[in-house]
Amino acid sequence: MATKYDSESLRLKSLRYLWMHNRDWVQMAEDGEPMIAMEGQGVRIIDSEGKSWIDVNGGYNSVNVGYGRQEIVDAAYEQMMNLAYYPAGTVNVPAVQLAEKLASLTPGSLNRVFPVSGGSEANETALKIARAYHKRRGDSGRYKVISRRGSYHGTTAGVLWLGGVSPSIREDFDPMYPGMVYAPQPNPYHCELGGETPSECAVRCAEAIETLIRSHGPETVAAVIAEPISAASGAAVPGDEYWPMLRDICDRYGVLLIADEVITGFGRTGETFAVEHWDVVPDIMTVAKGIISSYLPLAATIVKSEVADAFAGGDNYLRHALTFSGHPVSAAASLRNIEIIEQEGMVENARDVGAYLKEQLDGLSGDHPIIGDVRGIGLLAALEVVQDRDTKTHFPAEAEIPKRLNERFKKYGLILRTSNPIISIGPPICITRSEVDEIVHGLDLSLWELEGELGIAQLA
Repeated sequence: MATKYDSESLRLKSLRYLWMHNRDWVQMAEDGEPMIAMEGQGVRIIDSEGKSWIDVNGGYNSVNVGYGRQEIVDAAYEQMMNLAYYPAGTVNVPAVQLAEKLASLTPGSLNRVFPVSGGSEANETALKIARAYHKRRGDSGRYKVISRRGSYHGTTAGVLWLGGVSPSIREDFDPMYPGMVYAPQPNPYHCELGGETPSECAVRCAEAIETLIRSHGPETVAAVIAEPISAASGAAVPGDEYWPMLRDICDRYGVLLIADEVITGFGRTGETFAVEHWDVVPDIMTVAKGIISSYLPLAATIVKSEVADAFAGGDNYLRHALTFSGHPVSAAASLRNIEIIEQEGMVENARDVGAYLKEQLDGLSGDHPIIGDVRGIGLLAALEVVQDRDTKTHFPAEAEIPKRLNERFKKYGLILRTSNPIISIGPPICITRSEVDEIVHGLDLSLWELEGELGIAQLA
């Protein structure tokens, strides 16, 4: 454990040298940040000053099995001692075993695996495969990709332009990648098309995708990409009609359906993959995060055999390579991670404890008038903060609600940040009910303090 002096030294060095994700180092310095994480166990982190925190979102909704799993460390170490990397034109044992394991877990004929290093790479790979697939079939005009407004699929140059939660994350990087087409997000709480029920919203949003395909011309559309449940839109769960309709629409127009399971995969929603809630098999599935619980960089693009077979024979192979694709150490760690998820019943835990979390959050909404909506499934949940429940309007920007909430989350030992009116919750799927109680208690205190300042602290 570092001393307090070491902690301050590390903090100052980080502010001088490190470019952190989506943070301003000047503001961080003024706020006495960043916190220096030193140790982790389960859902908890110990910082360099010895303080214990609960990581409410398990990294980036990604540390599924929790921190401190020695078994994963041992698997990585053993593989590194045997073979730390592999020669060009060869494969390695863990990568082959992982591909086989993923093929056994994914639904339908999703059984051809292209390993990559992270979720953005997985989605970039999916787009390349989709466009190349159509060219292999003689449909060279199919290059457009339909995504949903309010979705997030990564930050590399191509996928940055998919969906997008805010124009601000893209305005520095114009011009737009060609062929981007945007559809409504099936968020029942804010249905862009006026649906008054989840079912009505789902049907209208699915029909809107068909309308886009028809208006652009099916011969120009390569793929539709969507998160089964949109984390970027605050755990927005679509009505049950949405995904089966999407599958049917894509089939009728020869469009590939890509399911982005980067966040939702490997148990987070109470199923191994979220598309299983609707018994839908996409043409391409992208996975990351929970595939290795972020112990090492790893992700994958998994493709139906009917699509992958277009790349077999002669010069049809996919012209795509990444230096760390199929890295043996990551593959070995991933296999052990998946084994832990299965042996310890973490998918079932996400389902059961997730239902308990939802119940507790629903209870909070009865006490806090600024909670407009509680939503989610499994251990992917969210609260939406509103000024007026009836109109669903948010507080004005000058009220600085996200900043004030973040200050209180920090006060109560929660590693949790929000930059908008949505408080997202996605802890490790090993979490217990008592740990859920701790998170909910911290949220409760934070909301009471904020409402007191706003002069609205009363029973809803």
